[in-house]
Amino acid sequence: MKQKVQLVDLGEQRAYKEIWDMQEELLQEKVRLKSLARESGAAAAGEGDHHLFFVEHTPVYTLGKSGHITNVLISDEERNAKGIEFFKINRGGDITFHGPGQLVGYPVIDLEKFRTDLGWYLRSLEEVIILTMAEYGLKGERSAGETGVWLDAQVKGKERKICAMGIRCSRWITMHGWAFNVNTDLDYFGYIIPCGIQNKQVTSLEKELGRKLDMQEVKDKVKKNFEKVFDVEIEKV
Repeated sequence: MKQKVQLVDLGEQRAYKEIWDMQEELLQEKVRLKSLARESGAAAAGEGDHHLFFVEHTPVYTLGKSGHITNVLISDEERNAKGIEFFKINRGGDITFHGPGQLVGYPVIDLEKFRTDLGWYLRSLEEVIILTMAEYGLKGERSAGETGVWLDAQVKGKERKICAMGIRCSRWITMHGWAFNVNTDLDYFGYIIPCGIQNKQVTSLEKELGRKLDMQEVKDKVKKNFEKVFDVEIEKV
């Protein structure tokens, strides 16, 4: 029987801290239920549930636990004047941007029900985006040593990142996830060194295709490809 994943679409213009706290609370509850199940020797109610959240955030820069503040090129005063929030957070990776027109996905899933391998998990998330891009005639690629999805990853001077990724995992339960640039205003990336990677560009589906995308259409494709890659059934709630 396939694992079931509950998809919750949180919509657009949601503040980052609100959704970060929500993920953290859900992860901690799943960890608690998992511990109870281990102690009792039986599966706890709800322990096996998996969640996937879709959201668009209000403008925010987030710096991962291995990131460097020097990759933020804008002063606090300038950033506040532009209405961009900033948080140091507990995912892997460096600095990135979240904002309107970007499809952010947060899987909160128990990898013990799939495969206890973070490398496999990240490559699988990348594959979801690569398959989605292929449906738009774009060749998404991986870049050695750099988590995420790119175009022309091996062409010096033409490398363009379209999807950033960073996760946290506790007791094999995941949180955080990906940020897929769909109709994103790419000017926001000009005030940071995205993911701490020098001299490489950032792009979006809109820029590559020369037109705005229907966000619901993109969400539907990502949902379908998540089901395919992870071999799950997604139920929208």
